[in-house]
Amino acid sequence: MYIHLCFDMLAYLISLYLFRRYFYRKVLLPQGESKWNYYTAVIVGFVSGAIGLSLLNARVSLDQWIAGKSILGALFGAVVAVELFKRYHRITGSTGAYFVPSLAIGIAIGRIGCFLTGLEDYTYGTPTNVPWGVDFGDGIARHPVQLYESAAMLGFFLFSLWLYRCNRHYFETKVFYIFVFFYALQRFVWEFLKPYANVALGLNLFQIVCIALILYAVIYLKRSRDFSPAVQS
Repeated sequence: MYIHLCFDMLAYLISLYLFRRYFYRKVLLPQGESKWNYYTAVIVGFVSGAIGLSLLNARVSLDQWIAGKSILGALFGAVVAVELFKRYHRITGSTGAYFVPSLAIGIAIGRIGCFLTGLEDYTYGTPTNVPWGVDFGDGIARHPVQLYESAAMLGFFLFSLWLYRCNRHYFETKVFYIFVFFYALQRFVWEFLKPYANVALGLNLFQIVCIALILYAVIYLKRSRDFSPAVQS
């Protein structure tokens, strides 16, 4: 677990440095709106979602309450908290664009820690015969789903930097929704390779949350317009 903690800390530090160094002052909020109130909403949603979904999945899949954290839950909680914040303050448009590169690289690094932790982390894959299957110490080759997700998010990190450089306006108005869609879609696929209990329609709890996030992203991508966030009149 110390390995996992080290990679978590590395992910947090790199993500925070990237955000603070390059993107902090560019976060899109209406003039006069307090960024600290906004960040408070983000953090509360992020933390409560991360812990809440992890606990709930442990109860459903392992029949016990195990403290942990879920990146999917963190993203879901942050989305809910921010959308409530925006609705209360009558803010339209995307406000999350400049979090995306930090989120993507943080997840990519964090998942390496999950992989190196092995069976203790409960994020390992199902048994497989593929040549790249990994034995985490129990004599069973499993899908390294943690590395699948890490590679996917590293790719999205590079894509987000390219989009930021080549089309700033599109980046600001759409990249957060594209990120939510991509993360939820790839996570939905990898969940078929994990030994979690199904809760409905042959899907596990995480996959149901993924569907909710995919629908959110599709709806908001269709609603998005080429303007920066503003207060509704």
